[in-house]
Amino acid sequence: MPMRASDSPFIADWFAVSLRWLVLMGALLSISMGGNVLALPNILLVILVLWNLTLTLLAGLNIRMRYHRQIGLGMDLLIVSVYFVASGGFASPAWWLGVLPLLTAALYFEWQGVFIAAPIMILVQMAVTAFQSIAISSLLFPIGSGTLLILIGIVFSFLSMRLIQTIRRSRQVQLDTQREKLRVENERMRAIYNLTSTLTSTLNYERVLDSVLDLSLSAVNTDPETAADDRLVGVVMLYSKNDVLEVASARRLTPADKRATLRGQAGAIGRAIEEDKPVLVRNVKNDPELSRIVTFVVCREMYCFPLRSGFNAYGILLFGHPEPGYFTPDRRETIDILGSQAVIAIQNARLYQDLVDERDRMIEVQEETRKKLARDLHDGPTQSVAAIAMRINLVQRLLTKDTQSAAPELGRIEELARRTSKEIRHMLFTLRPLVLESQGLVAALQSMAEKTNETYSQQIQIQVDESLLQNMEMGKQSVIFYIVEEAITNARKHAKAAHISVRLHPYGKEIALLEIQDDGVGFDVAAVTRAYDQRGSLGMVNLRERAELVNGVLNLQSAPGKGTRVQVYIPLSEEAADRLHHAAQK
Repeated sequence: MPMRASDSPFIADWFAVSLRWLVLMGALLSISMGGNVLALPNILLVILVLWNLTLTLLAGLNIRMRYHRQIGLGMDLLIVSVYFVASGGFASPAWWLGVLPLLTAALYFEWQGVFIAAPIMILVQMAVTAFQSIAISSLLFPIGSGTLLILIGIVFSFLSMRLIQTIRRSRQVQLDTQREKLRVENERMRAIYNLTSTLTSTLNYERVLDSVLDLSLSAVNTDPETAADDRLVGVVMLYSKNDVLEVASARRLTPADKRATLRGQAGAIGRAIEEDKPVLVRNVKNDPELSRIVTFVVCREMYCFPLRSGFNAYGILLFGHPEPGYFTPDRRETIDILGSQAVIAIQNARLYQDLVDERDRMIEVQEETRKKLARDLHDGPTQSVAAIAMRINLVQRLLTKDTQSAAPELGRIEELARRTSKEIRHMLFTLRPLVLESQGLVAALQSMAEKTNETYSQQIQIQVDESLLQNMEMGKQSVIFYIVEEAITNARKHAKAAHISVRLHPYGKEIALLEIQDDGVGFDVAAVTRAYDQRGSLGMVNLRERAELVNGVLNLQSAPGKGTRVQVYIPLSEEAADRLHHAAQK
């Protein structure tokens, strides 16, 4: 037999099954009181019980047969009619069982069903009574019984109609509520989709932050058709270069609060960033950091979402509202989803911004290299060539007046030309050391030491632990070479050092230490650093930037009259880099 399933229960079936059980219990009590429980017609009641068990199982599974209501009413009429005939009509203590089909008809078909089922039962009762007795007066009892059945059916159909209408209205309210929830959820998903689309369509850092805040505030609004809640505060705070949280974008924050900075190490913010989990704050006034911002103090609740990816903590996403209980689980879940998307977008935007900054920095480095080359050419070979030209002019005059004095002067010109040639070759070597590409870092440093000694008479001692270079990529070796070259150039030009030592050796686990030490005049590191923007030289800046290229940490030690030591700690793995920079921050 074809079946039809439903996601929701059939309420009318449950009422019919329940009433049938009540009627069966009443029939069992009536038969028991009559003292004839084991009579043969009572087997029909067992059939009725089995039939009701089947209907109960179908109702529990939310399943209906085809023409379920008609079959249910038909079975009740058949079983009850046969039982009335077999049990002796009105002589049976359960003769009133005829009310069962009327209750079923009233539930399934309301009053129309009652006016179908009632006449059938009256005809059955009258037929059985007429067959048992030929007296006309005996028909009065089935007529009265039928009238009572009709009245009961009408009353019950009215009650069932009202009950079913109430149930339908309640069901409609539930459906409307579900539709509203579905609509709100769809709007929320649309907001998330809009956020994702907006964030993936731009890599502009400021636009990403503004989009994150605007779309988050819009998605938190439970009813998108109403105006946005102007009491809801939203703030994006990011870490600056000084490792403090600064307001990067905000909504409904006072101008004074926008200038506020937080350490992000205590209270809810510190806990959220440290544990990488959102934190709900219900007592903002007692929070050591949030209470420093006046706008947050009036908020009865705040939700802090950490903007963090792995070891990189970018900042915190803050939402506040003066109404307690505003941040429901649904709202917090929405913020979590949007916050996760925001972290990815901020990470991408920052990476893009870093690439732009790196490009600009490389352009500046190239420009500085050209300027440095121009200065070196002007201070060295250019002056030497000019001196050679002047001496040649002098020799020309001596050849006409004092031939013997011309010979020594030619020797001095030759020496000057040789020295100039060495300087030019040294510059070419530092611009592109081919030996570095062909033979590696150790050979390049040794070659640079020899050329520096030959050109400028500076003694340079090289000590390199070659085990460090076995797995070191060539790009990192090139950076180390130029760090050494920059430090030696600074020692030659500014420190007037006669001796320089260069050491590259292991320092702890997976960290290499590069040390360049000279015996020059030294300098006050703090004083030079404070006034560095007024200097024409960029030696310290170049050292620091080149150390950053290998993810290293630069340390300068110097004092007037005591020489200078340049130390660069170079991590050889990502784990070592994390340890090194964490220790440097402390």
